[in-house]
Amino acid sequence: MEIPIFPLNGAVLFPGTSLPLNIFEKRYIEMVDYALSKERCIGMIQSDKKNKLYNVGCIGKIHSFSETTDGRYLISLQGTNCFKVKKELDKKHKFRLIEVEILNFVEDKNFINEKQKNNLLKKYKQYIEVKKIDLNIEEIQNIDFNQIIKFIAMISPFSDLEKQALLETKNLSDFYKKLQSILELEIVEDNNGKTIN
Repeated sequence: MEIPIFPLNGAVLFPGTSLPLNIFEKRYIEMVDYALSKERCIGMIQSDKKNKLYNVGCIGKIHSFSETTDGRYLISLQGTNCFKVKKELDKKHKFRLIEVEILNFVEDKNFINEKQKNNLLKKYKQYIEVKKIDLNIEEIQNIDFNQIIKFIAMISPFSDLEKQALLETKNLSDFYKKLQSILELEIVEDNNGKTIN
């Protein structure tokens, strides 16, 4: 499968989540035009400090878009699948095109139970308190567990590397464990910082 890519660090899309984007750069307006003329798919991917693409990204399908009077696109991407970069294709456009292999994420529903959900929400409550994030935990308690963990991963100010590590997990169980360990580490670091000062 060939898809255009939008390399954007920090803005990580996960399957089953949506991401609004304001597209104003000429090459990316061209990329959106290209995607709309094909399957409406754009690959969201991060790059390292040397500007080299990471191996794994997420395909976003344009599920809504509008054009502004000043020529921008306001689009919303719906995450469908993670992908692995096979190779970058020759440049025929101003934007980048890659060939990808679709990766399957295992939902493993048997893993999910109220205990896991409560543990995660308890940990996340501690996290938002130490980070001073204005979010009411009660508002997300009734969301499906699969959506909660992706919501937390998307909106939290984790590092690009931490978000990438979550994106590269192969199943819900690993995602949950990795997310828990990131939250624990961040809470400990923040608390230690307060103790030193």
